[in-house]
Amino acid sequence: MFIVIGSVVVLGGIAAGYLWEGGKLGALFQPAELVIIGGAALGSMLIATPTKVLSGMVGQLKGAAGPGTGKAQYLELLSMLYQLFKVIQQAGVMALESHFEKPEASPIMSKYPGFLARHEAVDFLADSIKVIIVGGIAPHDLESLMDEDCDVHHEEALKASSALNKVADSLPGLGIVAAVLGVVITMASIDGPPAEIGEKVGAALVGTFLGILMCYGFFGPLATKMEHFVTDESYYVKCIKTGVLAVYKGFPPAIAVEFGRRVIPGHVRPSFEEAEQACRARPEKAVAAAAA
Repeated sequence: MFIVIGSVVVLGGIAAGYLWEGGKLGALFQPAELVIIGGAALGSMLIATPTKVLSGMVGQLKGAAGPGTGKAQYLELLSMLYQLFKVIQQAGVMALESHFEKPEASPIMSKYPGFLARHEAVDFLADSIKVIIVGGIAPHDLESLMDEDCDVHHEEALKASSALNKVADSLPGLGIVAAVLGVVITMASIDGPPAEIGEKVGAALVGTFLGILMCYGFFGPLATKMEHFVTDESYYVKCIKTGVLAVYKGFPPAIAVEFGRRVIPGHVRPSFEEAEQACRARPEKAVAAAAA
C-alpha cells in the first residue's frame, strides 16, 4: 500500500513543482524515451541476472507490496513449535521422525498451512530436527550449523534486491543514452524551424530526466524495500532456530518458545501472555497422537 502511496507522492510532487514553474505536462510525455530506457534496462537485467534470482525478485516484489509477516503469523508459529516441543518432552525427539518425512501429513504441522507454505522454513526446521535425531552433535555445533544455513539463505535472498539496485544505478546512464539519441535526431533536423528544434531538444532532455527519476524515485527505493522485506522475513527462521536450540539444550517447551519469542522484532512480537494463550489454546489431541 505504501509503495503506491509513495509513488503517487513522488509523481505528484514533481508534477506540482513543474506546473508551478509554468511547465506543460504534455512536454514530458515522451513514450519513445521510455521505450529506450526501459528496454535497455530490461535487457541488461536479463543479461546480468540468473533465472533463479529473477524468479526470486518477482516473489519479493509481491511480498514487499504486502503487509509482511505479522503478529498473527508469529503466534501460529510459536503455537506449532510448542506442540512439537511437547512431543519431544513426552516421547523424545525420535517421535518427530515420521512428521518430518512428510510435514504436510503431520497431525501437528498440517494444522498450520501458513507455515507449510513457507518451504524454506519447513526445510530448515526439518533439517534441524533430523540432525538432532541423528544425534552426536553438541548444542554449540548445532547452533553454528543453523547459523550457516540462515546466512546462506539470507545471502541468496538479498541477490534479488542487489540485482534490482544495479539496474537502478544504470538508469541515469541509460537516460543519457536516450538523450544522446535525441540529440542525434535533433542534429539531423538542425536546419528546421527553431520551434521544431527546441521540441526535439526538450524530448532529448526528458530522457535524462526519466532515467534519473526512475533510478532515485522508483527502482532504488523498491530495491531498498526488498532488502527490508528480506531482513524482516529472516526473523521467522531465526525464531525457529532459537526455539529448537533451546529445546535441544533441555529447556521445557514453554521456555523454549519464550526463547523464540524474544528474537521476533518488537513491532510484531506477541506479548508473553499472548504467546502463552496461543500455545495453551490449541487442543492437546494432536500432541497426544504425535507422541503415541
